Amino acid sequence: MIVTLTNHSLTAQIDSIGAQLISLKDTAADTEYIWQRDPAYWKSCSPLLFPTVGNCRDGKYTLNGQTYTIPKHGFCRNADFAVSVLSKQEASFTITDSPETRACYPFAFQLKLTYTLAEDGIQIHYTVTNPGTETMYYQLGAHPGFNCPLHSGEHFENYVLEFEQEETAGYHSYDLNRMEFDMNSCTPVLDHASVIPLTHELFANDAIFFTDLHSKKVTLKNPVTGCGVEVSYPDFATIAFWTAAATKAPFLCVEPWNGSAIRSDEDDNLLNRHFLQKVESGESKIYQLGIRIVG
Repeated sequence: MIVTLTNHSLTAQIDSIGAQLISLKDTAADTEYIWQRDPAYWKSCSPLLFPTVGNCRDGKYTLNGQTYTIPKHGFCRNADFAVSVLSKQEASFTITDSPETRACYPFAFQLKLTYTLAEDGIQIHYTVTNPGTETMYYQLGAHPGFNCPLHSGEHFENYVLEFEQEETAGYHSYDLNRMEFDMNSCTPVLDHASVIPLTHELFANDAIFFTDLHSKKVTLKNPVTGCGVEVSYPDFATIAFWTAAATKAPFLCVEPWNGSAIRSDEDDNLLNRHFLQKVESGESKIYQLGIRIVG
């Protein structure tokens, strides 16, 4: 089921399969900001990452002495969420545990995404609820892909990432041979600076992963025109960026995470994963993500 949200300036569409944002369009300018799932480059556009982010080592993790097999990024991307349309500008999408989910993730849970369309963008609230009797552990991540470039005549390399404050930081690369983030090396990329110029070569080893940024907002934009999107992620601990570099894909994913794919400094025990989240029995936790059109 495709749900359409509208206001005076924007139209958004969310697919109940995966509860993923598949379109955010400036209706007057006819500008589409979300990647449109061209399978020649990448057949997704904004998958939800839960209850794991990225891959586990050999697709498996352990918990309380048991070994579980789970797909990359968890099981939400192909799940059909229950839909509740609240207004022309708001809708929620809910998934709960089932025998299929408990086979790979042994917790009772409810996960609800609420999309609220604003005049200049869209807000997403992730509500994780634990209806079970024991503490629930999980990772949670967003993976929205944005058209880059936005307009004809532009190129990927015309765009930059601009953080809300100056940073001194580097990124960890993904080791494609070991299928894990290499935490033993860090590539410096910001030195009291806020801007990273984009090149496809930056992503030659897949995603780049930042664990120690202070910023909670980043803007993907063409600095000449000022046009692009700002992503705010106040409740996410880390952020990664990815594109399909080998095919010089015309999109960039901005990925706020609580957790990550398996790291070189982690074992296979879920409880030892960095930035692991937890919710106690009968409680809920809410995370916010914002996408704002700029320029």
